[in-house]
Amino acid sequence: MTDAAGIYARESDLLDRYVQIGAAGERVLAVSFPGTPDAEAGTDHPLLDRIEAYLEGEDDGFADVTVALTVPTDQRKVLEAVREIPYGEQVSVEQLTRMTAGLDPEDDDDRRQVRTALDANPAPLLIPDHRVRDGPSGAPPGVVQQLRKVERL
Repeated sequence: MTDAAGIYARESDLLDRYVQIGAAGERVLAVSFPGTPDAEAGTDHPLLDRIEAYLEGEDDGFADVTVALTVPTDQRKVLEAVREIPYGEQVSVEQLTRMTAGLDPEDDDDRRQVRTALDANPAPLLIPDHRVRDGPSGAPPGVVQQLRKVERL
């Protein structure tokens, strides 16, 4: 990546919106999909190049990208488990609950915790909540559908 900090955005024809990232050095703070990018967003960032290639069909799970998770600990462990779902594969909320240390897939509160974490995901795509077939996402529904198409899910 790059040492530069800031907001970067690039238009995606496939998504019919922009892909916008907030970065600080080697860490990504957020990924969003606005209709209009931040007025001060730059367009030149190596991660945007990778995302563009991914959207064009290149297999990239973004596992090497560091995401600075500034979320509560109970959400962090769920989102870290989401990062373990391989490119091109899907799991259910129940399976993700089972994959998350200390959670019980039979417990309604634990499944609710998983759904809450998915909904609050600050970096969808890099934390691929679109691979959880029956859960919410931090990305808009149309983006989730397109990401699933890219990965043939």
